[in-house]
Amino acid sequence: MKIINTGFPILDFLLTVLFVILLTYPVLGGIAWITGVICYNFLFRHKQEEWIPIPTEIEPFITIMVPVHNEEIIIQDTLSYLLTQLDYQHYEVLVMDDGSTDSTPEILARLAKEHHKLRVIRIEKNKGKAHAFNVGVGFAKGDLILSNDADIVPEPGALQKYVNYFIRQESRNISAVTSNAIVQNRSTLVGKSQTVEFSSIVGIIKRTQTGVFGVIYAYSGANTIYRKEALIDIGLFRQDRATEDISIAWDHQLVGWHSLFAEDIMFFMEVPETIKSLYTQRKRWAKGGIEVWLANFKKVFFHPFKNIGRTSIFIDQTLSIIWTFFFWLSSLTFAFTFGYLLFTQQYQTTLHMLVLSGIFVCFEITAGLLQIFAALLIDTKGRKLKYFLFSPLYLLFYWMLSAATIVTTFIPAVKTILGHGTGVWKSPERRHQKKS
Repeated sequence: MKIINTGFPILDFLLTVLFVILLTYPVLGGIAWITGVICYNFLFRHKQEEWIPIPTEIEPFITIMVPVHNEEIIIQDTLSYLLTQLDYQHYEVLVMDDGSTDSTPEILARLAKEHHKLRVIRIEKNKGKAHAFNVGVGFAKGDLILSNDADIVPEPGALQKYVNYFIRQESRNISAVTSNAIVQNRSTLVGKSQTVEFSSIVGIIKRTQTGVFGVIYAYSGANTIYRKEALIDIGLFRQDRATEDISIAWDHQLVGWHSLFAEDIMFFMEVPETIKSLYTQRKRWAKGGIEVWLANFKKVFFHPFKNIGRTSIFIDQTLSIIWTFFFWLSSLTFAFTFGYLLFTQQYQTTLHMLVLSGIFVCFEITAGLLQIFAALLIDTKGRKLKYFLFSPLYLLFYWMLSAATIVTTFIPAVKTILGHGTGVWKSPERRHQKKS
């Protein structure tokens, strides 16, 4: 029995293949990422395994750039750490205050008087992180620029390790190095679940891209070090994008720059701890991913063999977006059919339907659990394995959340590509109490 019958054999075959791929996409994806991380762990030969101490007298000067907007709750702690706790001498901290309306400007002014390494540039009108960063590049003294979000702190030796990637003989074409995110606010169930996510999704994807394709296609904008020359070469960050870090990663790869994932460089981040703030964050991520997909569609589609790695990543993005709509359409079809069968008292058919769907879901969950286990085992040498307990919550909730955000942001992403986007950011929600 043919699954699809349009009257055109070739079209039927292609649609059937697409249907099977979409039906099994979560399973195939899990297998692909597990294979990729194995390649990275055992076959990738260009990992940084030895760290060369950089003498103070030859340290490259680094600008740590911190774009902020209404960060009165957390900014003092972050800047105090950056100014006093890093094992590096030749650097500055450049804060780009993007139109803050709370007490952030007063805090920055006070800290600037206390620390000679701190400079503050005030932008009167809020125009977004990318705009603030682009303005900051013009004031940055360093040839290496570390982006650092207001709620992020890197490990004390991070700058020394970052520099190691840029002093090697073969590193002249490296545009950026992005580090490994460690979730530090794990007091809530939402926070613990994101520990699983950053290892099983973010970490394993970056390892696979690095190990299989040699470059990464999404930076962690929260803590990534850029070569200033590479930023200027592609015209800096796109200011109308929801996720400027993903967009610039693709811009770099399209003109031949390389970038790397540094699994041994840690930065500590705070993640959303409420469902509302998490959904807001993921909508921005989803919108940014779709914008990159739309913006680069023509470039990849008409030149698929120019860069096989880029084409492979693009195909995965395409399948992910199509699968999301397929998921919701098939879920609605399932719910309608199930209700109809119950209403018409076709209980035997209803039971068969439940059994088949249950078997299929078990395969998907098993593939997801294996992916998470492999990622937690490799990340930080297995120290995160205890968070495997929260994997079921991640699989059931975060997959649904991701699918929902792609659907709800697809049209806004299209509008952005058509010239109606904006990079203006809103004040973040912080749960910490303001310090006096």
